Amino acid sequence: MKITEIKTTLLYDPNGFVVQDATIPPIPSGTKGRSQLFVHIHTDEGPIGLGMAPGQRAIREVIHQNLSGVLVGQDPFMIEKLWQDMFWRVRGFGRKGIAFQAIAAIDIALWDLKGKILNQPIYRLLGPAHESVPIYGSGGWTNYSEAELVAEQTGYVERGIPRVKMKVAKDFGRSEREDIERLSAVREAVGDDVEIYVDANNGYYAKQAIKMSQIFEQFDVAWFEEPVLADDIPGLARVSQATTIPVATGEHEYTKYGFRDLLLAGAVDIVQPDVHRVTGITEWMKVAAMADAFNLPVAPHAVSLVHLHCAMATPNLKVVEVLGAEEQSNSVWWTEVPPYEGGTWRPFDDRPGLGLEISPDALKHNVVDE
Repeated sequence: MKITEIKTTLLYDPNGFVVQDATIPPIPSGTKGRSQLFVHIHTDEGPIGLGMAPGQRAIREVIHQNLSGVLVGQDPFMIEKLWQDMFWRVRGFGRKGIAFQAIAAIDIALWDLKGKILNQPIYRLLGPAHESVPIYGSGGWTNYSEAELVAEQTGYVERGIPRVKMKVAKDFGRSEREDIERLSAVREAVGDDVEIYVDANNGYYAKQAIKMSQIFEQFDVAWFEEPVLADDIPGLARVSQATTIPVATGEHEYTKYGFRDLLLAGAVDIVQPDVHRVTGITEWMKVAAMADAFNLPVAPHAVSLVHLHCAMATPNLKVVEVLGAEEQSNSVWWTEVPPYEGGTWRPFDDRPGLGLEISPDALKHNVVDE
């Protein structure tokens, strides 16, 4: 079997949720719209692999202008070789960012293709470690009013999800009192038995984060995510060493070498690789294994429908993120997604690869530039 062609489809959901957190500048009220890029790997024997990436045209250009030629004519089962070929192809201009996200989309599609050829879900190819995985409801955006924040967080709990995440470091860390008031309101609303994670999205400075962590401890916060700039590894280490709250980070790391530096510095307690940024499933699993070697848990960032497969094969998994913002558009992109069972989740058992199919309605009404 040989790869014959790489195609892409860009879809747009006009009602998709536009997020705002600590370090995203204010967005106009009522702003909507979300895009998603899909990659299709065609073969000479029929099966087509499906991958996805953030809906950026620049990612699409890297795929077509720089990576397609690396893949066409190659054996799609040689995933590690193809990953290496792509990695070195972008060496001179894509150490991180969009080039790595392009590799990720193709790598996901290769794993989906392998699953389809072998008629197995991806998680079974990776080697299951769990029957199902725990999930948490994620949102708590800084552009929510306190009432909207509480309604969203309690909504997750009412759906049977006993773990929630909300944003802090509002206004680039300049609204400390409001951060505390919003956290207090959520804790009171969800009760003492629900885990609360807080995410600063790089918004505090190290000493500020340490001070805030001491306050957050009073609300039994279960992790403190990206308390400082993701590239400030010494700052992350200072925060981790000064608080009893586990520090979660990693969503903005693009290589196993970046994760190595985080781990060696003692700058992370909960490791959060993002399959869209860390160049796909192939590298994601290496990062998870590296975290396991440091006896640390993994909690993947976003991209839940792909991470669900990775998580099922990760013995040191903590929990899988379910983003409300993704759920909205998932209902547009896909014909069907696996349902939650209270606070746990598992992929479809009887569908190969990712187990996902793009909605014919979306292909009819939501395609951009096709």
